[in-house]
Amino acid sequence: MHETRVAIYTRVSTLDQSDGGQEKELRELAQRKGWTIFGVYQDKVSGLKKTRPELDRLLADAKRGHFSHVLVWRIDRLGRSVSHLLEVLETLNILGIKFLSLNEAIDTSTPAGMLIFTVLGSVAAFERSILVERVRMGIQHAKRRGVKLGRPALTKLTSSDIASMREQRATGVTFRELAKEYGTSVWTVHKLCSMPGEPGEHKSKLAEAVT
Repeated sequence: MHETRVAIYTRVSTLDQSDGGQEKELRELAQRKGWTIFGVYQDKVSGLKKTRPELDRLLADAKRGHFSHVLVWRIDRLGRSVSHLLEVLETLNILGIKFLSLNEAIDTSTPAGMLIFTVLGSVAAFERSILVERVRMGIQHAKRRGVKLGRPALTKLTSSDIASMREQRATGVTFRELAKEYGTSVWTVHKLCSMPGEPGEHKSKLAEAVT
């Protein structure tokens, strides 16, 4: 008889909370079904945190083919958002690994479970479209209020400024110090101080160098 190996994933929001209850119920589920537990992966982080070491380890072991099912106590234990949840589920699906959530009775090895998976995909796409629309509306609103987007313009430098900058540079003042004093970038200071000849001879280059 083929052995079914499963992985248990649990998560609690803080170090003060215990995930023992989640693990206990999932172990009992595996025992009832006659499954072998390959490993238990336990994260103790907020659901909004991007870094989940144990989830990353679980996915790495999934790619190595160490188990065929992933068990969670509740579906929100797995993903920090609908989009993230779907990303994890899609990864498992591609690897041929079934997902089972105890509390919601979701099992992607069944047609009903796959239907829920499809619905989640639609919700995630809707979530992404809402985010894109909010960003677009925010940019339009900012433009209507006259807010300039992007990097702020650097200080306009005159020929006199450049001459003074070169004199200071000759005495040992660093590019970084000059950039801070004249309100421009280190790269611009370096370029202007490296230009040969008089400052007035390089008006076209100056226009290119400062904005």
